[in-house]
Amino acid sequence: MKIAYYPGCSLHSTGIEYDLSTKEVCRELGIELVEVKDWICCGSTPAHEYDELMSLALPAKNLALAAQTDESKQICAPCASCYSRLKFAQARLKDEKLRKDVEQVIDAKFPENIEILNILDVIVEKSVLETVASKVVRNLGGIKVACYYGCLMTRPPKITGKEQFENPTDMESVIETLGAETLDWNMKTFCCGASFALTQTDVVLELTRKVLADAESVGADVISVGCPLCHANLDGRQQQINNKFGASFNIPILYFTQLVGLALGIKAKDLGLFKHLTEVDDFLKERELI
Repeated sequence: MKIAYYPGCSLHSTGIEYDLSTKEVCRELGIELVEVKDWICCGSTPAHEYDELMSLALPAKNLALAAQTDESKQICAPCASCYSRLKFAQARLKDEKLRKDVEQVIDAKFPENIEILNILDVIVEKSVLETVASKVVRNLGGIKVACYYGCLMTRPPKITGKEQFENPTDMESVIETLGAETLDWNMKTFCCGASFALTQTDVVLELTRKVLADAESVGADVISVGCPLCHANLDGRQQQINNKFGASFNIPILYFTQLVGLALGIKAKDLGLFKHLTEVDDFLKERELI
C-alpha cells in the first residue's frame, strides 16, 4: 500500500515522536508513506479565525500537492488538527464559486476526490489490522489503556463522516489487537483545551486535569492519544496540574502508534519514547518493553 503523507508542522517539531512512530509502524506493516513534496502549513487553529479564503487555500494547496504524489488518491494526516482542516476544506469546496476562488489563489485545480485519512483510519482497516495481529511479538497483556480521541479525530461528524463520534471505538480495536485492555471511561472525546494553553492556561489546566483524573479513576496505566495538541497538554502539563491542584498525576501519555510499535518489537528509541516530559521509563521497564 502506498499513500501520500502529510506530517504538518507539529510532526516535524513538538510532535516528532508521532512522526517517528507513524513511519516506523507503517514501514513494519508494509505501508509506504510518500511525504507530500513542498507541503505547507494547513492553517491549523488560527487561520479560520481570521480569513476564510486563506483557511481554505492552505489545506487546498496541500491536497493539490498530494494529488501529484505518485498520482495518489489518498492522503494520510496523523495530526488531528491537520486532518480536520483538510476535511473542512474538502467539504466547503463543494461550493463551486468558492472552489474557483481557491483554485485561483493556489494556482492549481482542487482534487475533489482524494480520500483524507487519519493514521488511525489507515491502521484500523481490516487487512491492515490483521497484519498488525500477525506481527505482534510483544503482547501488551496486563496493560490498561484509556483511549483518548479529543475533539477533532471524530467531530464534527458532518465533516469527518464518523458515525461513532461521541463514543468511538477504532483506537480500542487497535489496542486490543495488541493484547492490552481498553477501559470504559467518560472523557475519551472531552476537550483538553488544545492551543488555548497559550492564552487561557488556567482553563486548559482544569480541562486537562479532568481528563487525567477520569483516566486515573478507572485504573488506567497509560493514556493513548492521536493528536499532538492533546499529547502536549496531557504529557507536558502534569507537573503544573499537580502544583496547582495538589494532585499527584504521573500517567504515561503515549501516541497509539507508539503502543503499536512496542508490540511489533520496534525499539523504544526509534519510536521517540525519549521525547516525553512525563516519565515513561519505569512504565516500560516494569513491563519489559525496554
